[in-house]
Amino acid sequence: MLLSKITLSFTALLMWLSPVWPLGENPVPGSPFIIVNKARHELVFINDNDIVMKVPVATGKTKELTPEGLFTVIVKAKEPYYRKKNIPGGDPDNPLGSRWIGFDARGTNGRIYGVHGNNNPDSIGKDVSAGCIRMQEEAIQRLFDLVPAGTKILIVDSDQSFQTLGRQYNALDGHSHLLIPEH
Repeated sequence: MLLSKITLSFTALLMWLSPVWPLGENPVPGSPFIIVNKARHELVFINDNDIVMKVPVATGKTKELTPEGLFTVIVKAKEPYYRKKNIPGGDPDNPLGSRWIGFDARGTNGRIYGVHGNNNPDSIGKDVSAGCIRMQEEAIQRLFDLVPAGTKILIVDSDQSFQTLGRQYNALDGHSHLLIPEH
């Protein structure tokens, strides 16, 4: 009995110390957090209560294609394979580019919906994808290195600011900073 209580306490402590928040809707304050605003075609990455990256993105051809809600990053891949057309990673014809950050939208396993690079830089800032979020190659490579598995990703179609959305989801407090220049 005492051993099971100790084990349970130790497990709870490990979950509390973990950088991945397995329970609840909101991230632990200061944890990495991504917000994609389809209305603005922009993505921000928040870490340690600061907006450290803000970049333009492309989203679904129609508003319904890119799912909205709070999801979790569960797959990360370098040089992802494009299954739909059998294009290997690293191939210049691969529309996924050099990095894939997959999340669990609509009950999927992180291999259907994702934030990824692309082989068509002119598509950024437009509604053109089959549902994923496309980024410039330099931006996805930087984001990929910053984002751990377990990061929450919020996708919205909103006129609210990133600061307001970040506060609503416990990713920012009133003392946050925008560490990147506005464009």
